[in-house]
Amino acid sequence: MTDDTPDSLIPYDEIVQEALRAVVGRVLGEIERGGSELPGNHHFYITFKTGAQGVSIPAHLRERFPDEMTIVLQNKFWDLDVQETGFSVGLSFNQIPAKLEIPYAAITAFVDPAVDFGLQFQASVNELAPEEHDIAENDAEPQGGKPDGDGGDGSNVVTVDFGRKK
Repeated sequence: MTDDTPDSLIPYDEIVQEALRAVVGRVLGEIERGGSELPGNHHFYITFKTGAQGVSIPAHLRERFPDEMTIVLQNKFWDLDVQETGFSVGLSFNQIPAKLEIPYAAITAFVDPAVDFGLQFQASVNELAPEEHDIAENDAEPQGGKPDGDGGDGSNVVTVDFGRKK
């Protein structure tokens, strides 16, 4: 026997990534159907690739966040519209309203710090590693600030890495 794992002819990593991104769509769909009211203390940090195909954000945000951006869905958002391939939402940045359209395929992380739940997604092989970036500072004041990257044991964060060769 050998320690080398053979390349799979079945794209398991892509199938799992797609299924996990569907979790984001289902959660957002539940919020939309509930009148866009977040239950309890739930709120979401959604990180996405700003240059990904299908992403539509105002030019000033694309200039500020040329690679990746994190938005907060908490208090001040409107017109949440959840579709099969992505969602759109209205947010305010420095008192300036903006509509963002984000395909699920562009999302790299989804976190609900209220219940210590998070999903992280692999970037496409053609993309570089994400740059450090600030949260987009949309006008919703997050409770407790940024989610802690090392605040727990990570037991509720799902990361899928099938060791794709680069």
